[in-house]
Amino acid sequence: MPFVVLAVAAVYVVGGLGLFGSRRGVSASKQTTAALPDAGPLRGATLDVTIGRLQQRVKSVPQDFVAWASLGLAYVEQAKVSVDPIYYPKAQVVLERSLSINIADNYAAAAGMSTLAAARHDFTTAKSWAEKGLKINPANATLYGALDDAETQLGNYPAAFAATQRMVDLAPNSASLSRVSYTWELRGNVELARTYMQRALEDANGPAGRAFALYYLGELALNQGNPAGAMHQYRAGLAADASYAPNLEGIAKAEAALGQTAAALSDFAQVTNRVPQPTYLIEYGELLESVGRKAEAEMQYSVFEAEQRLFEANGATGDVDPTLFYADHGQPKRALLFGERAIKKRSFLEMDDAYAWALHVNGRDAEALDWSAKALHVGTRSALFHYHSGMIQKALGH
Repeated sequence: MPFVVLAVAAVYVVGGLGLFGSRRGVSASKQTTAALPDAGPLRGATLDVTIGRLQQRVKSVPQDFVAWASLGLAYVEQAKVSVDPIYYPKAQVVLERSLSINIADNYAAAAGMSTLAAARHDFTTAKSWAEKGLKINPANATLYGALDDAETQLGNYPAAFAATQRMVDLAPNSASLSRVSYTWELRGNVELARTYMQRALEDANGPAGRAFALYYLGELALNQGNPAGAMHQYRAGLAADASYAPNLEGIAKAEAALGQTAAALSDFAQVTNRVPQPTYLIEYGELLESVGRKAEAEMQYSVFEAEQRLFEANGATGDVDPTLFYADHGQPKRALLFGERAIKKRSFLEMDDAYAWALHVNGRDAEALDWSAKALHVGTRSALFHYHSGMIQKALGH
């Protein structure tokens, strides 16, 4: 019988916590712990320890297809944690190895392939793998979570919400409740989003889960104009798990919003040194630029562009971040190039908004208005989306 394991921590995709977390007014897709079979002796292990043990397992029992699949999931998570996309090809190799051993009923590898595709922002492929896995195991909550993520990022919102509902019906836990929170946030019901994220916090298993939920409670507060309340949540999240970098990034954002610029600069420097996420680099660079430290800002932007090249070399396509970055930094044609490529693969409301902004800075405001309206049609309460819409309206003389 295979040595059944679970890839630990959280396998995040898209958005603020993913390798291509975007600069927007809504929180990231809340994908949390993958609910594969019980983790057994690896429950609660750190990611490095888990990867080491899984590597030993597949070496000693090379036919254990579930261990191979779990190793693939762990590599995807390692790519996120380390901001090193070299783990994507590694994940693909071991997931394909798992499928070569057992393709008939290997829903664990299907979940892994879906997660890998989503991390690379190939959401059509992610949806396909989630559906393949559900044909094998139609009562698996993790696969419904993967399907929800893919449908959301493809702009298929009713299908995404249905997948979330099925997930929470099967497993009403922190992973599914955080997704329910996100569906309400997308629809502009911040109170329900906060209620379900609070429930996810109460159901969180361990410090990492608590830090995750507290970060998103902070995001909900910050995005609704309450930086002091957001600061409280971020600090609680950092206290729960000091290794969870998003809460430090949240603190820096809240400090900037509260006018505590020196503290914000210090915390952004710390978090970008620890986790040079593209989003963090842009946020830090723009804050540096706002206080006249242009040379230091340009250094952050150079790292951002180098990361984009590295991600693409490993099969991960940038979309929202580079589109907005180049639109806001005097390179309209380059912004439109990224936007036109990305909108074909990911018609999620964040990408709709980014593409609208790229069209606007290229003087194509009539087209931009349609895409901006699409970004807002679900009801999302995003200051960034509304700002972009207002400027497009202004350019059209409205």
